[in-house]
Amino acid sequence: MDFEIDSYSALKEALRRMCAALSEDDVPDGIIFESKVVANELLVNALRYGGGRAYFNMRREGSAIRIAVRGECAFCPPERAAMADADAEHGRGLFLVDALSARRTYSESEGTIVILTIQ
Repeated sequence: MDFEIDSYSALKEALRRMCAALSEDDVPDGIIFESKVVANELLVNALRYGGGRAYFNMRREGSAIRIAVRGECAFCPPERAAMADADAEHGRGLFLVDALSARRTYSESEGTIVILTIQ
């Protein structure tokens, strides 16, 4: 599944379609939820900081879900996410992505790539 997202309403529609496709593929609800959280965090950041347009790809690879997100502007996230202070109003997204993911990498052509394991 490939999406080009240029608004928050398009983001919501892409996440709805992703969740429907995963549900049809008999992915457990908990993994669908985790996939939605991960994709949402990455896409919001890509829209906000990546030039106002995001590119999103999701596919199942055996017992894993592969999510790739990039913005119009190249941005390589830090290798390890720092935990935000308890009273911070933002700064938790990448930490949540890392907590829910089996692996996160970066590619210049695809942006941030996250692998979630289906259990």
